[in-house]
Amino acid sequence: MAKEYARTQRVADYLQRELAMLIQHEIRDPRVGMVSITGVDVSRDLGHARIYCTVMGSDSSEDARESIEALNKASGYLRSLLSRDSTMRSVPQLRFYFDASVGRGRDMEKLIKSATDADRELALREEVDGAGE
Repeated sequence: MAKEYARTQRVADYLQRELAMLIQHEIRDPRVGMVSITGVDVSRDLGHARIYCTVMGSDSSEDARESIEALNKASGYLRSLLSRDSTMRSVPQLRFYFDASVGRGRDMEKLIKSATDADRELALREEVDGAGE
């Protein structure tokens, strides 16, 4: 069982590296834009792969909808390029999804920064009030 997990993980890592290069060098569709592959999940039977990606300048799935649709339309072409260059018996079906975790991480970072700024301001006020008494 552990060996199968290692194989699916190796295939996912391979797909992530290769798709990042292929999208950058081979896809000429202007709707795609600057895409970054953030993760790949491969099914246990290696028949399907879920590719998670972000699009520069898009914080929501609605903003990136056009790019994701273009990638899903190009998935057959990308799959044929992968099969030409790989030694795998069969290349998984590719399905692209927008990864919203990067945007959520940015929002969390803003919240943490505002909380630390508020704490710092409160401590400074207490310090000033304590010195004035």
